Amino acid sequence: MRSKFGTVVLLCTLIGASAPALAETAQQQKMQSCNTEAGAKELTGDARKKFMSECLKKDSGNAQQQRMRACNAQAKAKSLSGDARKQFMQSCLSGE
Repeated sequence: MRSKFGTVVLLCTLIGASAPALAETAQQQKMQSCNTEAGAKELTGDARKKFMSECLKKDSGNAQQQRMRACNAQAKAKSLSGDARKQFMQSCLSGE
């Protein structure tokens, strides 16, 4: 009886722990995307704080659009163009 109870408690804990992890991942991706954009715009101080606040409040669409924005900002920050940009974007968008 005791081992079944322990197993049930363990399963409930694992199930409960995995749900918030997914939500955190989406928020972390949004934070990273906004942070990358702020870096590409070279914002600092109050301007950066204001931008980050507005960016995080925006409904920025689905995850693919967020990833595309982040990758574009990174490519721009690295001043990539032509084939180098295409290769970087493929790599970035595939998650490599």
